[in-house]
Amino acid sequence: MPLALLALAVGAFGIGTTEFVMMGLLPDVAADLNISIPSAGHLVSAYALGVVIGAPLLAAVTARMSRRTVLIGLMGLFVVGNALSALAPDNGWLLAARFLSGLPHGAFFGVGAVVATNMVAPERKARSVSLMFLGLTVANVAGVPVATLMGQHLGWRATFLGVSAIGLAAIAALAFLIPHDHEHTTAQGLRGELAALRSLPVWLSLGTTVAGFGALFAAYSYITPMLTDAAGYADASVTLLLALFGVGATAGNLLGGRLADHSLRGTLFGGLTALVAVLALFPLLMRTELTAAVAVILLGMAAFATGSPLQLMVMEKASSAPSLASSANQAAFNLANAGGAWIGGLALAAGFGVTSPALAGVALAVLGLAVASLAYAVDRRRAPVAGRERIVASHVPREAEAVHH
Repeated sequence: MPLALLALAVGAFGIGTTEFVMMGLLPDVAADLNISIPSAGHLVSAYALGVVIGAPLLAAVTARMSRRTVLIGLMGLFVVGNALSALAPDNGWLLAARFLSGLPHGAFFGVGAVVATNMVAPERKARSVSLMFLGLTVANVAGVPVATLMGQHLGWRATFLGVSAIGLAAIAALAFLIPHDHEHTTAQGLRGELAALRSLPVWLSLGTTVAGFGALFAAYSYITPMLTDAAGYADASVTLLLALFGVGATAGNLLGGRLADHSLRGTLFGGLTALVAVLALFPLLMRTELTAAVAVILLGMAAFATGSPLQLMVMEKASSAPSLASSANQAAFNLANAGGAWIGGLALAAGFGVTSPALAGVALAVLGLAVASLAYAVDRRRAPVAGRERIVASHVPREAEAVHH
């Protein structure tokens, strides 16, 4: 694997840290800015909104630029957004800065995935994507806990200055390690880029991402009350258990990348099936501290085993605009975050019990399997047609071809 993947992983580490650290800093930010914690929670939504809007938009408008230049520019925008977060004088400015910080998130992973796959042999594409995502999963193991402690001891503004420093390190790594490229990803402009998203297989792949990762966030958004109220853990132990989730996510990400290079669709179906099983067992596993810890690890493994296959599948279905489709998949991931948390909250508010969000996740994971199965059926139906077209084209008589020209 090329060393350049390390530069992408460093950028992913910074992005993953700034995305998830706000959850741990909400009480500190709320107290410092004299706002309520629910109001501070809008800072999480502002970042997610930036991801959803910025992912396809920035990927489309930068389509004719060198991908190396785009990656460095996106990370520069990331640094500016986090630096402005650290300097924000009030909640309004902080909301705007968090939105700005989220804008480059999806496009960085989208363009980065294309760069990663172009640097390796075809049989290692999924593995290269998983190594880029390694920075995101490691951020949950090390970046977020360290950044949270920094914020608690040095102030939340110091956290965002620290994340900005990670962004500067990523820019240096990208500049030194990513090879120069002069190819344009497209010559058809913004309208042509967006046209690539009209394909049914692309939308089915994006739908699988929304449903599959929605299943994860339906449960993970409420993992703390499950661990404390059902499994009996003390509040102080939750941080360590969330780090275990990161360990599981890292292992699942690497395993999914390796398996997907052998069978892309098989790995996707296997990961979603495992996610259904893990979430269905949550009410049982949350009865003791030991089994609850195992459940947290397995949840991370099952969910993130599908990450690389989904990213690669979207890119293949939109081969004329892989950067845009790959970035759109990151927007779908954040829609899954918001939608899954909302659906899990409905189950909890309905009084079905503290572990009921996991069962809501089961329904979403089954929906993901159904959408993935539909995508498989569509591909099989289209494959014979494409094959017949190639056969007919290869047997056009020379006389007919001459008349045509």
